[in-house]
Amino acid sequence: QVQLVESGGGLVQAGGSLRLSCADSGRTFSGFAMGWFRQAPGKEREFIARISARGSHADYADSVKVRSAISRDNARNTVYLEMQSLKPEDTALYYCAAGAKWSRRAIDYAYWGQGTQVTVSS
Repeated sequence: QVQLVESGGGLVQAGGSLRLSCADSGRTFSGFAMGWFRQAPGKEREFIARISARGSHADYADSVKVRSAISRDNARNTVYLEMQSLKPEDTALYYCAAGAKWSRRAIDYAYWGQGTQVTVSS
């Protein structure tokens, strides 16, 4: 069973940085690709970043590519997302997800956390 819990969100000033964490209490974390998505009010869920099961491959949306880093620690069953130079448009509910496929599509991720809110003030 995969159970994902995000943390690290909060209120940040524009230009600041943050590190989101997503921990899995299950035993199969290292077998899944992990993704980060976000959803702002009134908008669709948006792909942010993904990392392969062993951490050897990473991929980013263009909107965050130069200022984000995804990583994972399989020994701790945790995936991280670091973001810098935050902008007000980064304000959203951030979700982590686990999936068996290497995909940017939310539909390909079977397990989701509850999300952590990130608010960037101008």
